Amino acid sequence: MTRRIQPRMTGRFVSSATPLLMGVITALCLAIASPPSTAQTSGSAAATPNPGATAAADALITEAKEAARKRDRARLASLRAAALTAQHPLAPWVDYWELFNRLPQAGNDEVEAFFARWPGSYVEDRLRNDWLLQLGKRREWATLAKEFPRFRMNDDREVSCYWLFTEHLAGRDVRDAARAAWWAQRESDDGCYLLATAMFDARKFTADDVWQKARLSVEANRPGAARAAIGLLGNAIAAAATDALERPIQFVRRAQAPELHQLRLLAVMRLAANDTDVAAAELEGRGKGDMPAALAAWGWAQIGRQAAQNLSSEAPGYFQRAWTHLALATGKANDKPPGWNDKPPGGNDKPPGWSDDTLAWGVRAALRSTRVADGWPLVLRGVRAMSATEQANPAWAYWQARALRAIAPEGAPGDAQRAQAQQQLQALAGPLGFYAQLAADDLGQAAALPPAPAAPSPAERDAARQSPGLTRALLLVSLGLRDEARREWNFTLRGMGDRELLAAARLACEAADWQLCINTSERSKTEIDVATRYPMPYAAEIAQAANANGLDPAFVFGLIRQETRFMHQLRSSAGATGLMQLMPATARWVAKKNGIELPRADQVYDPITNLRLGTAYLKLVLDDLGGSPALAAAAYNAGPGRPRRWRDGPVMEAAAWAENVPFTETRDYVKRVLSNAAVYAAQIKAQPATLKARLGATIGPRAAGAPAANSELP
Repeated sequence: MTRRIQPRMTGRFVSSATPLLMGVITALCLAIASPPSTAQTSGSAAATPNPGATAAADALITEAKEAARKRDRARLASLRAAALTAQHPLAPWVDYWELFNRLPQAGNDEVEAFFARWPGSYVEDRLRNDWLLQLGKRREWATLAKEFPRFRMNDDREVSCYWLFTEHLAGRDVRDAARAAWWAQRESDDGCYLLATAMFDARKFTADDVWQKARLSVEANRPGAARAAIGLLGNAIAAAATDALERPIQFVRRAQAPELHQLRLLAVMRLAANDTDVAAAELEGRGKGDMPAALAAWGWAQIGRQAAQNLSSEAPGYFQRAWTHLALATGKANDKPPGWNDKPPGGNDKPPGWSDDTLAWGVRAALRSTRVADGWPLVLRGVRAMSATEQANPAWAYWQARALRAIAPEGAPGDAQRAQAQQQLQALAGPLGFYAQLAADDLGQAAALPPAPAAPSPAERDAARQSPGLTRALLLVSLGLRDEARREWNFTLRGMGDRELLAAARLACEAADWQLCINTSERSKTEIDVATRYPMPYAAEIAQAANANGLDPAFVFGLIRQETRFMHQLRSSAGATGLMQLMPATARWVAKKNGIELPRADQVYDPITNLRLGTAYLKLVLDDLGGSPALAAAAYNAGPGRPRRWRDGPVMEAAAWAENVPFTETRDYVKRVLSNAAVYAAQIKAQPATLKARLGATIGPRAAGAPAANSELP
């Protein structure tokens, strides 16, 4: 579920929230109400802001935003002039909206003047991103090459492709960077396609590079990007590719020529997305002994990936066949399972080329079969074939350690393996984060919460309050422009050290913007402030609602932190509202079932009402799913019907079940809600954070004799 009020503030940091936010806005209003030359004379007290002037100035900003949305250039130009004349703190945004709306017609001098007006600001860098895209479309390579090094965010892959193209034109070797950027681009765009075309024409990219791009695109369900890539190989093969991607079953059964193997693989991959049994039958029946082993390995890996996402028991077998074919392709066929210190088949110097995501699904499939002898070796094999970056992910570091420990032989031969597993778990263990908490529990270590760091000093707090970017962000929040506020805030946080981040997080918490508070606090590396990373607003109300429904308050805190970051005014794109993000129909159903009056639709935004309804619904879901918090969290996010299906199959370790949730959003949601709850329980009870007791030992099908599923639950 996903669900939004002016804060009714209780809990920590709340007593100073309203005064601080109003103080920030008052200071801004003073700057608006008076010209700089007369705003304050030496030794004089600040003038009292004119509420009427303040309201009018703020209305100017919201009107400008609406004019930008409607692309009303004349009105936007007038509002820009007014904002600049009034020296409104948000004038940079109005200036940005106005220029962005006519950027295709703008000249370089005008853009440079904008950069000079707002140096070092978010809008300067945002417009530079937009301008670099325009320069690429205009093919103004000299200007783009000069401008790109000034782009600080550098987070637009198409811009990177344009820049790499200019580097290629300058004669520099950018093959590896260009290939990586092209392969990573999900949709075909002008910049990366131009780069790929130039690199292919210059024979820097090979046909194998093109086919790899096509395979990755089909894997990501982007057939258009695959067709665009194959177009580099010529019109005839491009036409055949369209046939393979749009009519895969007919193509596979018709096309047997060796030169069509690559396209047959793409067709098999398309088939697997809809029916893994059909794809497997076609690959085995028509590709056996025919398709090269390396391509067959790709096909079986993709069938395994789709089967794993469907939670099919066939998935581990498909992945095993993929590894077997890969071993044949590399001349390293071996019936012996891999040892703990072996390289993946093909060796680290020749990885299979499968994506980290496909390898991750191979590991998940193996986790569902850890009661089978092949399970743990497949976990180890999959993790060790991942990129170094992905292997460092706590999830795979944890499961690799578990696999090492599980397959270690008894006695001295397995001692080194067990020691490595122990070291990995110890390096991972901690009180914050799903897999850190699991590792601590596995080691039997009490994971105490980090000690509170020293509070920000007056100087550190003043620096946060006086930051133009943070100040603008809070003013944007007060005008309802949350997206702009988030981007302004995050840009300003770049390069901050832990002490600066703690002060910025405290500033946001005191302004009751718990979303900015938590997200900022999570950035600190060594100084961890649990009070701002896991704040407890509405503490009394949450405890009362949880206790009234027989729920653990820590579980409710953990869920709300993930749902809304305690921002009760949020509304999801689907229409869910309030602290616990209730859909309107769900709110009405729960209200009727519990005799709660809802005279107005917007009453669901009220924190007290929302908590009553949300906790009542959560309790019904928890009871329907046998009291499992993991299943209940999944149901709260994805609806109760899905986790009822996801629990079918083998009885699994609860952590392995959570890792196998098919939806990425729900999988992350479940892990974060339960991890959050462990931290909140530690805060509430002043005890170490533990996860496994909350997670439960196993998850499996509904027990025989258990009550039937509650079919009324929305």
